[in-house]
Amino acid sequence: MKKILWSGLRLAVLSPLVLLSACHAVVLEPSGEIAEHQRNLLLASTALMLLVVVPVIALTILFAWRYRASNRRAAYRPDWDHSIYLELLIWAVPLLIIICLGALTWVGTHLLDPYRPLHQEAVSGQPAAKPLVVDVVALDWKWLFIYPQYGVATVNDLAAPLNQPIDFHITSSTVMNSFYVPALAGQIYAMPGMQTRLHAVINKPGDYAAFSANYSGAGFSGMHFVFHGLSDADFRRWLAEAREQGGTLDRDTYLRLAQPSEHEPIHRYKSVAPDLFDAILRECVRQDEPCRSMAAAMGRGGEDTQP
Repeated sequence: MKKILWSGLRLAVLSPLVLLSACHAVVLEPSGEIAEHQRNLLLASTALMLLVVVPVIALTILFAWRYRASNRRAAYRPDWDHSIYLELLIWAVPLLIIICLGALTWVGTHLLDPYRPLHQEAVSGQPAAKPLVVDVVALDWKWLFIYPQYGVATVNDLAAPLNQPIDFHITSSTVMNSFYVPALAGQIYAMPGMQTRLHAVINKPGDYAAFSANYSGAGFSGMHFVFHGLSDADFRRWLAEAREQGGTLDRDTYLRLAQPSEHEPIHRYKSVAPDLFDAILRECVRQDEPCRSMAAAMGRGGEDTQP
């Protein structure tokens, strides 16, 4: 009977490990500077918390075994009620861990602020270079990426050169969404009429899975894309392909693209209207509609700037 129980216990412990053996813990195997710092913060916080969790679990099992009803050798002390040393242990250790967690979180929060620009010298040891700017628009149900420095755009296809800081400008065309490349950095929300930011860098070449991390409707499950970490030469080839294969992304093309669609294939555009992202952000892509800032000024009875 004991052998059967022991076999059943081993099976219960090992079964989850077998099921997880095919999983790829990309968050714990990052390929970007920011994601690596986030991984380290997660591991350090978990280790600090385990300093309390593991002893508590171990002592719970020990006490349950030692003071079981059948153990007549366990000391019985009905009048015991206080121990200074035990009180110090119970309160001092968790307090020190909380202080360490607070300090770790404070430093990590400021170091990993998504709005904080990266210093390339700290990233790659190379002279500072101008960051790659990528305008990100969450559509129903696809992702639009605009490269204003190169005048190209893509749908559901994102690339960046290795060891170059990336400055993402993120917004949404309709509902709240979330931009997430686990190997690169943490997720950042995309909201209509607002711009959020993310500074990141990719340090290892490869193709990395990316997706929306916030439910946004029927086609949410298909909002996946691939992020390519490329060498400088490969990135130039990627840009050349976009210029050769793509069309023109003007306001009318964008309005057609913004219509809800699911599992949208990759598109590339060789040229982009220079004011398109600003018009998307201000919610006035249609020429006959006022910009959000103009509508707000009209509501206040004031005058607005140019759309």
